[in-house]
Amino acid sequence: MHREEERVVVIGDALIDEMRDASGSRDFVGGAALNVAVGLARLGVPTTLIAMIGDDADGQRIRAFLDQYGVEFLATPGLLGSSRAISDRAEGEPRYTFNEAARARRVVFGDEERLAIADARLVVVSCFPFDDDEQAAALEDAVANPGRRLVLDPNPRAGMLHDAGRFVSNFERLASTSLLCKVGDEDAHLLYGIELPQLVERLRQGGAANVLATAGRNGASVSTPTGTASRPIADLPGPVVDTMGAGDATLAAAVHTLATAGVPAGDAEWGRLLDDAMLVAAHTCRQDGALLQLPPVA
Repeated sequence: MHREEERVVVIGDALIDEMRDASGSRDFVGGAALNVAVGLARLGVPTTLIAMIGDDADGQRIRAFLDQYGVEFLATPGLLGSSRAISDRAEGEPRYTFNEAARARRVVFGDEERLAIADARLVVVSCFPFDDDEQAAALEDAVANPGRRLVLDPNPRAGMLHDAGRFVSNFERLASTSLLCKVGDEDAHLLYGIELPQLVERLRQGGAANVLATAGRNGASVSTPTGTASRPIADLPGPVVDTMGAGDATLAAAVHTLATAGVPAGDAEWGRLLDDAMLVAAHTCRQDGALLQLPPVA
């Protein structure tokens, strides 16, 4: 397969993660969709990101970061500036807040974006404002009739969620046509008030072809038409430094396999996909920030 035929389009958020702790404040380029796009590029997959940024210093930094990793960028102008997420880790569990631009984020699908989506091998959507009916309809129209090449990660954030019921309705309509949905414990609790296995079953019954369930330190599983494959998180030396990018790294590694090797045929091949994803996630957790970390070459 020619490399360009593996191109993946990722749609969602791009922002600055401002991490505050007892030692001070540090900024990282982030956003779930951006993390997945950059992760795919680091894994060797040609990637295009469709996201919103502002005409400001944060937007310039995001553009430079994407350029550094060879990610093509189709930007929606952010009228309120670039999105920013503040993670306060000074006391116990992180507390997240978002600026006005993040809470009002928009993605516009013009001719260039639609052409990129039409030409992509896979289309990945992560942290999209599904609770905005207008934007959800525009996304659905832009990816209409994609075949089974749509990968979805709802990735809701409490600080950006305006209407959980509307989010669920729009997300599930698109999920019913998807090749793969990735969900985690936080998604199940925040959107549905149920446990992760119940959400996996709901999405499979609703039409999602395959559902990737991530459970933090407990690893991940994939529920498919033929069964379920599960793997623990890879056991690596050294401490876990930051889990912020683990889910995005897992998704990027899974999409890398789908883009380069095709859809796994049976539980054994899905298990190998999970082995690779859990290894990438474990390495990513051993560095600050959400940038996907590549396992050492043997």
